[in-house]
Parts: sequence; C-alpha cells; structure tokens
Amino acid sequence: MPQIPNDEDLFLLLYAELREIADRLLRRESPGHTLQPTALVHEAWFKLAGDAAPNAVDQAHFLALAARAMRQVLVDHARRRRTAKRGGAMPELTIADDRLGLAIPLDDLLALDDALTRLGEHETRLARVVELRFFAGLSEEEVATTLGLTTRTVQRDWVKARAWLHAQLDESGAN
Repeated sequence: MPQIPNDEDLFLLLYAELREIADRLLRRESPGHTLQPTALVHEAWFKLAGDAAPNAVDQAHFLALAARAMRQVLVDHARRRRTAKRGGAMPELTIADDRLGLAIPLDDLLALDDALTRLGEHETRLARVVELRFFAGLSEEEVATTLGLTTRTVQRDWVKARAWLHAQLDESGAN
C-alpha cells in the first residue's frame, strides 16, 4: 500500500509551484511593497503547520489548503496595512489575476474577501472554485478533479462566480 505523503513532504515537493502562485498573486505590486512571494508562501506554511486540520490526502488537496492559507495571510496583511496606514503613507500593493479579470489593490482585498465569504454562505461550491482558481492558480481541469466535478461545471461556476464578484465589488467601489 503506497504511503500518503505528509503535509511537510508535500510542501517541499510543491514549494516551487507555491512560490510561482504567490509570485503571480503579487506580480503587479508597486515599489516599496512589504510582502514578498517567498514570505507569503512561508507564512501560509506556518498557518498550515499550526492548524489542527488533517493532513492533505494528495497534491490537489494540499494546494487547496495552501490557497486558503494564502488568502488568510493576504487578508491579515491587508488588515495590518490598513491599520498602519493611518499613521502615514503606505505604498500601494496590488494582487493581480488575469483569470479573475481584476487587479485588486491589497486594501481592496478585504472587500474581495468579504464578497467571497458572502458568496460562500450561499454558493459554497462557487466560492471553492474561485479560491482554487484565484488563490491556488489551479486550472479548470485541476479544480474539477479536486472538487469531483466535470470541467464544464467548473467553467459554468467560474463564469457565474466572476460575474457575482464583479457586481459585488462594483457595488462596494472596490473594483
């Protein structure tokens, strides 16, 4: 019987991919930003390692867990920046994702997180699709495999979720 790798083994195996995902998320930042891709990966790992959650069952599951941890790290970072900003000017930091069709200033990440949380309250699957596509950088096929769906269902969910998030962010003035 093959042994399932533990989270630390998966982290080491997928480190380069996680680093690439973090780099993509932070690609369009302004000079003087305070969060580097490597730091994002490491903070996400600390969050994962400290959680009492069960070990990942495979690489796709680990990437899903890492995506959620990166989202939490980015939101925490945005909250700290917003608090620190009150004491003086802070450089802008943007997270970008061509697939989502948004370039979001990190301060507006809080609005995205709120919208994604609201989406998850009504459409859990749509929120998971966004989390895996946006924060983990998974392809539609990888998301389908991870969630046990067809690729066509993921494509429909992705279109629906993007439209809903765009409407929410337009309404809040974050987009």
